Amino acid sequence: MSGHTGTSANGRAVGPRCVAIVGPHGSGKTTLLEAILERTGAIPKAGNVAAGTSVGDRSKEARAHGMGVDLNSADAEFLGDRYTFLDCPGFVEFAFEMQPVLAVADVAVVVCEADEKKIPALQLVLRQLEAAGVPHVLFINKIDKADATLRDTLKLMQSASTTPLVLRQIPIWKDGITVGTIELALERALVYREHAESQEVPIPSDHQADELAARYDMLERLADYDDELMEELLSDVAPDRSQIFEDLRKEMRSGLITPVFIGSAERGNGITRLLKALRHDAAGIEETRTRLGVAAGADAIVQVAKTVQTSHAGKLSIVRVLAGKLTDGLALTAADGTLGRISGLYALGTGTPTKMSEAVVGAVVGIGKVDPAETGSTLTSGKAPPKALAPLVPPPPVISMVVAPKEAKDDVKLSTALSRLAEEDPSLVVIQDADTAETRIEGQGEMHLRVQLERLQSRFGVAVVTRDPIIPYRETIKTSTTVRGRHKKQSGGHGQFGDCVLTIEPQGRGKGFAFAEVVTGGAVPKNFFPAIEEGVVDSLKRGALGFPLVDVKVTLSDGSFHPVDSSDMAFKMAAGIGMREGLPQCSPVLLEPILKVKFYGPSEFTARVNQIVTGRRGQLLGFDGREGWQGWDVTEALIPQAEMGMLIVDLRSATAGVGTFEAAFDHLQEITGPVAQKVVEKRKGELAAA
Repeated sequence: MSGHTGTSANGRAVGPRCVAIVGPHGSGKTTLLEAILERTGAIPKAGNVAAGTSVGDRSKEARAHGMGVDLNSADAEFLGDRYTFLDCPGFVEFAFEMQPVLAVADVAVVVCEADEKKIPALQLVLRQLEAAGVPHVLFINKIDKADATLRDTLKLMQSASTTPLVLRQIPIWKDGITVGTIELALERALVYREHAESQEVPIPSDHQADELAARYDMLERLADYDDELMEELLSDVAPDRSQIFEDLRKEMRSGLITPVFIGSAERGNGITRLLKALRHDAAGIEETRTRLGVAAGADAIVQVAKTVQTSHAGKLSIVRVLAGKLTDGLALTAADGTLGRISGLYALGTGTPTKMSEAVVGAVVGIGKVDPAETGSTLTSGKAPPKALAPLVPPPPVISMVVAPKEAKDDVKLSTALSRLAEEDPSLVVIQDADTAETRIEGQGEMHLRVQLERLQSRFGVAVVTRDPIIPYRETIKTSTTVRGRHKKQSGGHGQFGDCVLTIEPQGRGKGFAFAEVVTGGAVPKNFFPAIEEGVVDSLKRGALGFPLVDVKVTLSDGSFHPVDSSDMAFKMAAGIGMREGLPQCSPVLLEPILKVKFYGPSEFTARVNQIVTGRRGQLLGFDGREGWQGWDVTEALIPQAEMGMLIVDLRSATAGVGTFEAAFDHLQEITGPVAQKVVEKRKGELAAA
């Protein structure tokens, strides 16, 4: 593999290039990858996703669910240039896989369909690309099945993109079917051939007017950023073809326009045209380094696109070499200063990785068993730790599940496995909750968590049982009482004696617990006060309704003691007795946690979001347009935590699969009636069973 990088005399990037394949779920990304690999000769024949024969979606979980659930990679050569294609899942629950990939990609191919229903999902993808500053092109797939005019489709898609969408091709229609394309920059027509390069033909006479109009639209878009071209158009001067291609290249790389290509990945149509556009127009490693702020140098710098924990070979990290050179055995340092040594350097190929001796700038390779390598991390062979080039910002979790090993002996094994899965996928959150003694996993949706459970079993051999998390109900009191707690026991030798008078009263919501003493005359010696408070605090762990008690003040006002039989333990027990007797007299009430929830979704679905909120005992606070997101709203509401279960499933169903939310604890709220009664009865049953 050549180590030369930079730009050729004609402006084409030189050196290994990295192309991200992204797009909405079901748009045909993996099928496009198969078509590219077949066309470049990387594989003899394109595989089939449904049949489970594709290079992409090859993991056990992807095959089982018939969809991409993790990153797939493949190498290919086209006209002497080396490419690594990184195929990202399109399903919204696995969309985070795309974020670390964008840090290493020179260009992204956005695969989409001429389908109005998928415009919101397309917008999610384009917003990530625009935020990361990654140049990209659109590939409108399944053009052979499209039933709308391309210009109408493009108008719909334009609402999803903040940059102008510029058609590079228009379809040739025959009897309502797309049979080829007209290249607007080259002014030539190509007729499709099944799984082969298209054949050049004269532009059909009945398409010439459309071609002229579409080409002028393309040139007008380019002229917005080129004054010379604008003058030529205004003067009816035919622009030089090389000037047009230079504008297309420059404006795409600068993120000023998004070129649009068409084809059918399943039939192998439009593939060569797309590859040629990538070859001539796409940026290379130099531009990507500039975007990331990486300077060239002797020290190796790599960015981790994905770390995978394999069941047999251990840890494998897919990295892009941004500077320097990688060799097997090279020591790499992470941003936190931890050190690891490469144990195996691999070319990714189109299936099983193969060992290689070195990797040059621009290459995407696998490195084995480097402990500090994590998805999204930056590593260097230099002595000083590197700065993190593209810190990850995982989306907030939207679903939670408690996991426990089926067999107690697997407890440590489960903890280790979950830690490794979270390292591989930072959008998976693992929480060890000391208050409830629960291990929770939180993620991006029902399927996201299901796949993680499957990986626990298949990769780490850990079988688990799952359940919904405990809702942290609390209770408080509404009235006051004064009680005497008395503990007296005589069983030979020293006895036990403790006697205290406690006033129990409510505090304002959120005030917490307070303990005071107003004992006079030495009725209870001061050295027993801490023991009495300890007994009171212990009793708060389970109130009269069976839940932890909050917002209560307890005052020690009187009592008595025995000079021989009184002890800390005796007074602690006396305080507990007093609390158990007094709390039921204080009008105990149940409190449930209320979350403040922000929903994000297309404006056309806001009414459905409102229905979901009210159907879950929620209180709508209002909605507004989402800043910077044309056609999207933010709806705010208060919803009981007990009503949050599977909320994301309902929300995605109501918002064409793209809605999401953020939730945070807001306050505790009193509940009464049948809802409270049901909760209390369930708690009593749990305590009785325990």
